[in-house]
Amino acid sequence: MTHASPTPREQAPNGPVPGRSLSEYTTLRIGGPAREMIETRHWSEAVAAIRGAAGPTLVLGGGSNVVIGDAGFDGTVVLLRGEGIEEVGPELFRVQAGHVWDDFVAWTVSNGFSGVECLSGIPGSTGATPIQNVGAYGQEVAQTIAAVKVWDREADEIRDWSPAECGFAYRRSVFKHSDRYLVLSVDFRLAEGEESEPIAYAELAKRLEVEVGDRAPVHLVREAVLELRRGKGMVLDEDDHDTWSAGSFFTNPIIDAGALRKVAERAGGEPPHWPAGEGLVKVSAAWLIGAAGFEKGHRRGEAGLSTKHTLALTNRGGASAADVLALAAEVADGVEAAFGVRLHPEPVMVNAEL
Repeated sequence: MTHASPTPREQAPNGPVPGRSLSEYTTLRIGGPAREMIETRHWSEAVAAIRGAAGPTLVLGGGSNVVIGDAGFDGTVVLLRGEGIEEVGPELFRVQAGHVWDDFVAWTVSNGFSGVECLSGIPGSTGATPIQNVGAYGQEVAQTIAAVKVWDREADEIRDWSPAECGFAYRRSVFKHSDRYLVLSVDFRLAEGEESEPIAYAELAKRLEVEVGDRAPVHLVREAVLELRRGKGMVLDEDDHDTWSAGSFFTNPIIDAGALRKVAERAGGEPPHWPAGEGLVKVSAAWLIGAAGFEKGHRRGEAGLSTKHTLALTNRGGASAADVLALAAEVADGVEAAFGVRLHPEPVMVNAEL
């Protein structure tokens, strides 16, 4: 079973062209110019482009989880494009890094496989998912990733990494905040069948009218997740400024029991939280933002919180990176002042600091 088969040999990419504004290539629609830009159609072309580049390089897939500063990038931006889903073993599928993530999720559902259905509607490329250990509605990609093909730029070596080598943690991996490694393809081990994996997220279970831990038809789970994400402005729509974002801008902070008690005392009630290891809990960042006094739609210039969800920082049309970062700092400072908990950004920062 093969879809858009990958090209096995190394290819030379199209030559570099003068860089355009990187705002055209990010879902936040911010970012200054690149010095030059190369579009690649397969991971082998991306490797060749980086090997041949003079100076620093930045690889961009869907641009959905990145904040690029107004100064842009003084180097070569490699646009990672190209598709490919290949069956490489029983219920094991290799997906090219440039493949659009939600297209892959839709393919799994339509072909009767479960494992990533709760990750429907997430923008960006497949190669970005292990970097962030993308997760939503009780699933994360680390649960299904069997291997990641990686090019180590320093060693100039290509090999398959095991999940343990990837160092997956909550919204993290060894690839995040490092330009040493380039993800080339990802192997996913899925389960064949019409039923989903056990539903682990209460909001989703309620929408599906099942109990947490139950299963549901995989296509209904995808539909429910897309409905929930649309309601929060988390499905890209050119005409909806609430979707001009990098998704959830802050990670849910992980704190200890003492910090949780302090938050509860200051807020007059416990925030939504979940176990996060021995003596630790993960607290809802969206709840902290709202409880600190930031309402949906709060504006700072042309940047604002989504009118649908406080965890998304959005470009209301014409915002600069400085506008978005100023809003992010205002929110993070406000939450820390109110509850003593510091929020940390989820997107990758490129020539941008919070």
